[in-house]
Amino acid sequence: MIIPDHFYRVSIKALILDENKRFMLVKQDNGTWELPGGGLDYGENPQDCLKREIKEEMGIETIFIGKTPVYFLTSKHDGKGHWFVNVIYETKLKNLNFTKSNECIDLKFFTKDEALKENLFSNVTDFVNMYNPNNH
Repeated sequence: MIIPDHFYRVSIKALILDENKRFMLVKQDNGTWELPGGGLDYGENPQDCLKREIKEEMGIETIFIGKTPVYFLTSKHDGKGHWFVNVIYETKLKNLNFTKSNECIDLKFFTKDEALKENLFSNVTDFVNMYNPNNH
């Protein structure tokens, strides 16, 4: 898909925290870590998008998605060159029993310092630099 220079691709992402306020990232089959979630379809609301994306990518049901975003960031896509928006909502999952897919071969909770040592998509690096566990 070619996105014109003056448009953003909108992705809805999940902020999933453990009891120590570490955030979850999912490892894709290319070895890069990403926030769970994905592209917002036309006419779809953000909560339905996250439910769908997490079920498709991880095979897990969501039990809570915040009504309002907790983070908003713009970033240039690694390799593709187009810009995108990530709108991030606090999310809770029914369990952590995921089904592997090309978009989720592993999942793990990270601190900021731990995450910055990994192979991250550019948007995740931007998120990590914004993340403040004291706000959650």
